[in-house]
Amino acid sequence: MKKVVKATSALLLSVLLLSACSNSGNGNAGPDTTAQPTAATTQAAPEPTAQASTSAAASMTPETVPSEAPSASSTPQSSADNGTDTSKTTVDNAAAEIPLLYHMNKNYDIIPNKDGISKKVVLLTFDDGPKNADMINPLMDTLDKHHAKAIFFVNGYRVKEHPELLKLIQTRGGIIGNHSWDHIVLKDKSYAEVKKQIEDVQDIVKKVTGETPQFFRPPHGAGGDVGKKIAAENGLLYMTWSVGSLDWEMKEKETGKTAKLIKNVTDQLHSGSNILMHELPWTVEALDTLLTTLEGKGYSFVDPRSIELKMR
Repeated sequence: MKKVVKATSALLLSVLLLSACSNSGNGNAGPDTTAQPTAATTQAAPEPTAQASTSAAASMTPETVPSEAPSASSTPQSSADNGTDTSKTTVDNAAAEIPLLYHMNKNYDIIPNKDGISKKVVLLTFDDGPKNADMINPLMDTLDKHHAKAIFFVNGYRVKEHPELLKLIQTRGGIIGNHSWDHIVLKDKSYAEVKKQIEDVQDIVKKVTGETPQFFRPPHGAGGDVGKKIAAENGLLYMTWSVGSLDWEMKEKETGKTAKLIKNVTDQLHSGSNILMHELPWTVEALDTLLTTLEGKGYSFVDPRSIELKMR
């Protein structure tokens, strides 16, 4: 009997030992299988679906969220991507933000559109360029110093010879105007000839800068009715000037040119003055003192882009 009991006990002990070993081998199948994967596991995972990517981006900090890819309709490609110059977009956007506060009257003066806008302004203009970077850059430096903008009325034949100078004017923030192709008196020319003189400049400026001029000044102030008509057909504001610096009458060896230029302007100065100057060495030399003098008299410098393109 004792032998039977011992055998039975031994058999039960063996069964218990086998059961314990089996449970120990399956320990990883418990609740821990729901834990998040380790970093190493995440890196080895396949590319996430679109939904997973959205969720991941939402959990990132602002510093790490990648910027959204621009759409073709909202953001222009860089010049490196499409071989084009994006400066036109920049200029157009800047111009779009400038309100139209002034208009030009029949005396070519600048007039506020409504009460509360300063009357004591002048328009700065430079004719017969582009000539020389050694004059353009210091002119621009002085304009920048005084937070002033100016129209640079250019001739087509000069642009053809030195397109890089026109691009320099644009890059430095100058407003480009049309001064005809050959700088000839237009008032006695045929419609076809005047049209070519004006529209050829429109075309070459657009080709070089991506922009089309919006202001037209006839050489010698003599455009005639045909010049006014063709300017209007091209959406150009026709103008001559109301204050002449007479810098074009000065000679290189003449002394006291700076003082004479300033006196010429201040003797004629009035609210809304449309001041004619040129790309000339003595004008470059006089400009800082001239603008300082005008500021001292209470004048500010109108941005040409704030002027309506229709005389009234």
